[in-house]
Amino acid sequence: MTMELPSKPVRIDPLRVRLKRRGPMVTDATIFASENINLEPDAVSQLCDAASLPPAKKVLATADIHVGFGVPIGAVLGLDGAIMPPAVGYDINCGMRLLRTPFTKGQIDTDKIAADIARDIPLGEGRENLKLNRAGIEAVVHKGVAGIPILAQQGNHRVWEAFDADQFSDDIGRIEDNGQMPGDMAAIPKTAIDKGINQLGTLGGGNHFVEIQYIREILDTETAKKFGLFQNQIVVMIHSGSRRFGYEIADHYMNVAAQRPENAERRKMLAFLPAESGAGKSYIAAMSAAANFAYTNRHIMALLVRRCFNRMFGPTPLELVYDVAHNMAKFEIHGENKLWIHRKGATRAFGPAQMSSGIFRDTGQPIITPGSMGTASFLLVGTGNSEESLNSVNHGAGRIMSRSAASGKTRRGKIITQALISDDQFKRSMKGIKLIAGNKQKIKEEAPDAYKDIEEVVRIVTECGWAKAVARMIPLAVLKG
Repeated sequence: MTMELPSKPVRIDPLRVRLKRRGPMVTDATIFASENINLEPDAVSQLCDAASLPPAKKVLATADIHVGFGVPIGAVLGLDGAIMPPAVGYDINCGMRLLRTPFTKGQIDTDKIAADIARDIPLGEGRENLKLNRAGIEAVVHKGVAGIPILAQQGNHRVWEAFDADQFSDDIGRIEDNGQMPGDMAAIPKTAIDKGINQLGTLGGGNHFVEIQYIREILDTETAKKFGLFQNQIVVMIHSGSRRFGYEIADHYMNVAAQRPENAERRKMLAFLPAESGAGKSYIAAMSAAANFAYTNRHIMALLVRRCFNRMFGPTPLELVYDVAHNMAKFEIHGENKLWIHRKGATRAFGPAQMSSGIFRDTGQPIITPGSMGTASFLLVGTGNSEESLNSVNHGAGRIMSRSAASGKTRRGKIITQALISDDQFKRSMKGIKLIAGNKQKIKEEAPDAYKDIEEVVRIVTECGWAKAVARMIPLAVLKG
């Protein structure tokens, strides 16, 4: 049975699909996808719903679009005077971090170092690591990564063995927002503090990962050299977010938004807040606090990775290339419009001019784009030519099947739905890659065949002219929650 979409997708060129304003929609919507990209009808319908919101001024989706909670993953929404928790999502400031090492492929035992990292970074849901007191969580909420020296003075956790003040000073400039947004403790629900206060330095579950990779191909020699990257170099990529701390903040403010009179006939998953209302300002402050938590979480994990390398190889420079966020809302100027830009499963892509005040003024913002745990990942840089996408690109490959479809459904040991990906197919897709899984029963949900073709997704971005590809990385060892 074919689903009736609010607006029929019409291809306007090889890289763009248009959803013309129709029915309740207040604006057109655009999907940047080639004919080789499968567009789920449910995800397209969700994008039409987003384009029906009264404050929507511009709505689009990148090639990794797939079904999310209310708003599809891969969506970018420009809202006028409104902030929308579901358009940010539950994992606030989920993001990517890339570290470069001085080693080349074959020079070190990547399986052994991966096992060492897995002992230091807890994998999977509900795990704890660095335990914070009240002063510690306040430092994270208000200062983000800049609060790490305060945390280092409070305890004797093994992570501080890798803390170096000079390296830390360099790291700050290589993090989006310098790792700090204006968070406020007063805006945070108690459940977020209770459930997240001890989760710094943990990976989480789902598609979060730590990968040891090597650079298979340098695609822009000049830019790669500026980043200290070279052929066959070993790099470490980290993908994680704000853990239960961010989840509880998101859920609390989605419920707050759903109870407002302007959302009386709107489901929780499509509720928004006036940005200047008390509730809107509180959500922005709480979202910023969750972003600070996520930046700090990725930094703590990076320190633990550095510690493992130091213990195994002696003092080893693992320098940060960049840390980039997705699942965020930021107030930006686009043309004559001042909008709250919501990137849900999308990454900011600023060019050199927009990065003029920092160390990336000559290159543009680095963009870290993972594929799946068995395929390539890419490092790109923004060109500054992406205004049509609100300076946004995809955050990864994007799923082509749900987790339950990939792994199948069982109940009390009985198969309810057959898995679309067989065990043999999964093993073949991971051949030659060391896999350490926090949850072996669910790991097939993240099978490479459950994801779109990252090569095609990146091709769309570069052919649109929004970014340049710098390097292509291949996984050697994967740590999954």
